[in-house]
Amino acid sequence: MSTVNPAFRVATPADVPALVTLVESSYRGDSSRTGWTTEADILGGRRTDPDMVAAAVDDPAGLMLVAETDGALAACCQLENRGGHAYFGMFAVRPGAQGGGLGKKVLAEAERLAREEWGVTEMHMTVISVRDELIAWYVRRGYVRTGDTSPFPYGDERFGLPKRDDLEFELLVKKLG
Repeated sequence: MSTVNPAFRVATPADVPALVTLVESSYRGDSSRTGWTTEADILGGRRTDPDMVAAAVDDPAGLMLVAETDGALAACCQLENRGGHAYFGMFAVRPGAQGGGLGKKVLAEAERLAREEWGVTEMHMTVISVRDELIAWYVRRGYVRTGDTSPFPYGDERFGLPKRDDLEFELLVKKLG
């Protein structure tokens, strides 16, 4: 599989089932352990569901960006236009394609879209604060740890079943320009 030149497009409602499968395989369960972005050691249960993905696809203030390689869905991310900044989330790269540069290309395309199409000057995201390796990956791409945290939604199974009691989200920010 080639990750050198992914084809990007905006997801449609027909993509929802495949997007749910992609996100789940990237973060939860045994399949996620093939890649390095797994959350299987800190969270069980689901990472997302069809309603959450459909809401992102249908969001009038946002979009789901899809990256295809060799005609197959290989990565995705959610972008929301929040006025002065864009929010980046639901980022997933198929586990077998991780580590080959595709994620960098998806992130760069999301930043380009936010800057050029929406005219925003910052990208925001939240990452589970104990995900040191993932946070370091974003920091290498220009994101700054703000120290601003928000609570993990314990008790809301739509976000997973925590295996530890110290989970919270940290806000990361990058100036786009």
